[in-house]
Amino acid sequence: MPRYALKVEYHGAPFVGWQRQPDHPTVQGAIEAALAKLEPRAHNIAAAGRTDAGVHALAQVAHCDLEKVWEPFRLSEAINYHLKPLPVAIVDCAAVSDDWHARFSALGRTYKFRLLMRRAPATHLEGLVWRVNRDLDLDAMRKGAAHLLGNHDFTTFRSSICQAESPVKTLDALDMVRVESDWGPEVHFTLRARSFLHNQVRSFVGTLERVGSGGWTPEDVRTALQARDRAACGPVCPPQGLYLAGVQYPEGPFGG
Repeated sequence: MPRYALKVEYHGAPFVGWQRQPDHPTVQGAIEAALAKLEPRAHNIAAAGRTDAGVHALAQVAHCDLEKVWEPFRLSEAINYHLKPLPVAIVDCAAVSDDWHARFSALGRTYKFRLLMRRAPATHLEGLVWRVNRDLDLDAMRKGAAHLLGNHDFTTFRSSICQAESPVKTLDALDMVRVESDWGPEVHFTLRARSFLHNQVRSFVGTLERVGSGGWTPEDVRTALQARDRAACGPVCPPQGLYLAGVQYPEGPFGG
């Protein structure tokens, strides 16, 4: 069966997450239902990572196996037609080998997070950012983030329901930049790793926000990390503002 890689963009608000669940709207379920319009049968697609309820994607990657040989552009157009009016879009499509896997072939993932600093409610950005009603100290946050870089036991920043075999991961990058947007000052986070634990990114951002607001010192982040205890974690931030921004592979599959 021909295999196709799909680059998927979605707004997470209407969904309970990526993974298919009975009687609940999911991104996986929406795409599989669209594929069933093209080839009427049960479909089971695989993704690079499972996002939670309310989490968005700029470049999630999934793969599907079809019986018919499709020209990739025509396949993406056909799937998008049947996804309407849901906020899910196939933004790129490529034919791949039958041993290529969206999850297991990946070398790394990149997440982004948007935090808006203003007291007024976020009207146009509702559901797309985490709004905090204070200005944050980015220098202190960067000092706290430095303790998280590298290879560590991240038990403190791991959800109690995380299914990963080990809490040991390597965080390759955790960058923050202040952006003056039309809606007010924002902090944009970029995080890169081969893989992440469940709620790891949201635990990092929530903890660093506490540092930026003065509730914690940067050294408190190191203390929390070394505790290897979920109770030592700062608050977990809400899913609004979190985006799966990219998945890295040895080659392609989508070219430059």
